[in-house]
Amino acid sequence: MEQQVSECFRARTRRSATLPEDKAAFIRAEHEAGRRVVMIGDGVNDSPALSEADAGIAISSGAAIAREIADITISADDLYALVELKHLSNALMKRIDRNYRTIIGFNSGLIGLGVLGALPPATSALLHNASTLAIGLRSMTELKRETDKK
Repeated sequence: MEQQVSECFRARTRRSATLPEDKAAFIRAEHEAGRRVVMIGDGVNDSPALSEADAGIAISSGAAIAREIADITISADDLYALVELKHLSNALMKRIDRNYRTIIGFNSGLIGLGVLGALPPATSALLHNASTLAIGLRSMTELKRETDKK
Protein backbone atom coordinates (compact mmCIF):
# COMPACT_ATOMS: atom_id res chain seq x y z
CA MET A 1 0.00 0.00 0.00
CA GLU A 2 2.86 2.37 0.82
CA GLN A 3 4.20 1.98 -2.73
CA GLN A 4 0.77 2.70 -4.28
CA VAL A 5 0.34 5.87 -2.20
CA SER A 6 3.86 7.02 -3.16
CA GLU A 7 3.17 6.46 -6.85
CA CYS A 8 -0.18 8.25 -6.70
CA PHE A 9 1.46 11.37 -5.28
CA ARG A 10 4.52 10.98 -7.52
CA ALA A 11 6.75 10.88 -4.45
CA ARG A 12 10.43 11.01 -5.24
CA THR A 13 11.43 9.63 -1.85
CA ARG A 14 9.64 7.79 0.91
CA ARG A 15 10.85 6.79 4.31
CA SER A 16 9.40 4.53 6.99
CA ALA A 17 10.53 3.21 10.36
CA THR A 18 12.59 6.36 10.99
CA LEU A 19 13.46 8.00 14.31
CA PRO A 20 11.47 11.17 15.18
CA GLU A 21 14.48 13.50 15.01
CA ASP A 22 15.53 11.99 11.67
CA LYS A 23 12.05 12.60 10.24
CA ALA A 24 12.10 16.30 11.09
CA ALA A 25 15.70 16.66 9.87
CA PHE A 26 14.82 14.98 6.58
CA ILE A 27 11.88 17.35 6.07
CA ARG A 28 14.05 20.40 6.81
CA ALA A 29 16.67 19.15 4.33
CA GLU A 30 14.00 18.68 1.65
CA HIS A 31 12.68 22.21 2.29
CA GLU A 32 16.20 23.61 1.96
CA ALA A 33 16.44 21.81 -1.39
CA GLY A 34 13.23 23.58 -2.46
CA ARG A 35 10.98 20.54 -2.34
CA ARG A 36 7.50 20.14 -0.89
CA VAL A 37 6.98 17.44 1.71
CA VAL A 38 3.93 15.45 2.75
CA MET A 39 4.21 13.57 6.04
CA ILE A 40 1.86 10.74 7.01
CA GLY A 41 1.89 9.71 10.64
CA ASP A 42 -0.21 8.47 13.50
CA GLY A 43 1.88 8.62 16.65
CA VAL A 44 3.33 11.03 19.18
CA ASN A 45 6.76 10.49 17.65
CA ASP A 46 5.42 11.75 14.29
CA SER A 47 4.22 15.08 15.67
CA PRO A 48 7.41 17.14 15.06
CA ALA A 49 7.61 15.95 11.46
CA LEU A 50 3.88 16.49 10.89
CA SER A 51 4.23 20.11 11.97
CA GLU A 52 7.38 20.60 9.88
CA ALA A 53 5.89 19.21 6.63
CA ASP A 54 4.06 21.25 4.02
CA ALA A 55 1.09 18.92 4.49
CA GLY A 56 0.76 16.71 7.54
CA ILE A 57 -1.67 13.81 7.32
CA ALA A 58 -2.73 11.88 10.42
CA ILE A 59 -4.67 8.65 10.73
CA SER A 60 -7.76 9.09 12.92
CA SER A 61 -6.98 6.06 15.06
CA GLY A 62 -3.56 7.53 15.93
CA ALA A 63 -2.44 9.70 18.81
CA ALA A 64 -4.51 12.78 19.66
CA ILE A 65 -1.52 15.12 19.31
CA ALA A 66 -0.80 13.82 15.81
CA ARG A 67 -4.42 14.51 14.80
CA GLU A 68 -4.23 17.99 16.36
CA ILE A 69 -1.00 18.97 14.62
CA ALA A 70 -1.80 17.47 11.21
CA ASP A 71 -3.34 19.56 8.46
CA ILE A 72 -5.51 16.64 7.37
CA THR A 73 -6.92 13.73 9.36
CA ILE A 74 -8.29 10.81 7.41
CA SER A 75 -10.95 8.72 9.06
CA ALA A 76 -9.98 5.48 7.33
CA ASP A 77 -7.30 3.27 8.83
CA ASP A 78 -6.28 2.27 5.33
CA LEU A 79 -3.88 4.48 3.38
CA TYR A 80 -5.89 3.76 0.23
CA ALA A 81 -8.17 6.61 1.36
CA LEU A 82 -5.32 8.97 0.40
CA VAL A 83 -5.24 7.54 -3.11
CA GLU A 84 -8.99 7.99 -3.40
CA LEU A 85 -8.72 11.53 -2.01
CA LYS A 86 -6.05 12.37 -4.60
CA HIS A 87 -8.24 11.07 -7.44
CA LEU A 88 -11.20 13.11 -6.18
CA SER A 89 -8.99 16.17 -5.85
CA ASN A 90 -7.72 15.81 -9.42
CA ALA A 91 -11.27 15.38 -10.72
CA LEU A 92 -12.43 18.46 -8.82
CA MET A 93 -9.58 20.57 -10.18
CA LYS A 94 -10.43 19.45 -13.73
CA ARG A 95 -14.06 20.40 -13.14
CA ILE A 96 -13.10 23.83 -11.78
CA ASP A 97 -10.79 24.44 -14.75
CA ARG A 98 -13.48 23.34 -17.24
CA ASN A 99 -16.10 25.56 -15.58
CA TYR A 100 -13.75 28.54 -15.54
CA ARG A 101 -12.91 28.16 -19.22
CA THR A 102 -16.57 27.70 -20.15
CA ILE A 103 -17.66 30.76 -18.19
CA ILE A 104 -14.89 32.98 -19.58
CA GLY A 105 -15.49 31.82 -23.16
CA PHE A 106 -19.27 32.12 -23.06
CA ASN A 107 -19.31 35.50 -21.29
CA SER A 108 -16.64 36.85 -23.65
CA GLY A 109 -18.82 35.80 -26.56
CA LEU A 110 -21.83 37.54 -25.00
CA ILE A 111 -19.82 40.72 -24.45
CA GLY A 112 -18.53 40.62 -28.02
CA LEU A 113 -22.01 40.16 -29.45
CA GLY A 114 -23.27 42.97 -27.23
CA VAL A 115 -20.52 45.34 -28.33
CA LEU A 116 -21.26 44.57 -31.98
CA GLY A 117 -24.94 45.25 -31.37
CA ALA A 118 -25.93 41.73 -32.42
CA LEU A 119 -27.38 40.89 -29.03
CA PRO A 120 -29.76 43.08 -27.02
CA PRO A 121 -28.91 43.57 -23.33
CA ALA A 122 -31.98 41.65 -22.10
CA THR A 123 -31.10 38.61 -24.22
CA SER A 124 -27.48 38.81 -23.08
CA ALA A 125 -28.60 38.88 -19.43
CA LEU A 126 -30.93 35.93 -19.99
CA LEU A 127 -28.22 33.87 -21.69
CA HIS A 128 -25.72 34.76 -18.99
CA ASN A 129 -28.09 33.64 -16.21
CA ALA A 130 -29.08 30.50 -18.10
CA SER A 131 -25.43 29.55 -18.61
CA THR A 132 -24.71 30.15 -14.92
CA LEU A 133 -27.55 27.81 -13.98
CA ALA A 134 -26.45 25.18 -16.50
CA ILE A 135 -22.84 25.21 -15.31
CA GLY A 136 -23.95 25.12 -11.67
CA LEU A 137 -26.25 22.14 -12.30
CA ARG A 138 -23.54 20.32 -14.24
CA SER A 139 -21.15 20.89 -11.32
CA MET A 140 -23.50 19.13 -8.92
CA THR A 141 -22.93 15.75 -10.51
CA GLU A 142 -20.79 13.16 -8.73
CA LEU A 143 -17.06 13.29 -9.22
CA LYS A 144 -16.65 9.57 -8.91
CA ARG A 145 -17.69 7.37 -11.76
CA GLU A 146 -19.88 4.40 -11.02
CA THR A 147 -17.01 2.08 -11.89
CA ASP A 148 -14.86 3.65 -9.17
CA LYS A 149 -17.38 2.84 -6.43
CA LYS A 150 -16.65 -0.14 -4.23
